[in-house]
Amino acid sequence: MSAPSRDFGSPGNRDVVLEPSVFYVCQRCTKCCKWPGDVRIGEDEIAPIAAFLGLTESEFIGRFTRLRSNRQGLSLIEKDNHECVMLDGDVCRIHPVKPEQCAGFPNKWNFPGWRRVCEAIPVPLE
Repeated sequence: MSAPSRDFGSPGNRDVVLEPSVFYVCQRCTKCCKWPGDVRIGEDEIAPIAAFLGLTESEFIGRFTRLRSNRQGLSLIEKDNHECVMLDGDVCRIHPVKPEQCAGFPNKWNFPGWRRVCEAIPVPLE
């Protein structure tokens, strides 16, 4: 078996490398939404999220974002229990316009121990 591609895994979790021959299908268990840390908001994601929430970009930024821990962009804020501010029970308030980081879990990023909590189903790629 060849070595896994460097394109798989997470910049913040280099100890976990995903197999390039497997795609994980999200089951919307919301475990990733409850993990502490930055939920990066790209510059191009601000307007769609704000519009979806019926807010101006300034209102969205002021109410729902903070400076990322590396001080190089914005992140969604967390609730006191570390859940994403956009999580309402087990439903994402912005699911249709969720950030790329959210859409990429666990195929593009992950956290230590994600396989123990995440319900994503591994599907072999052909």
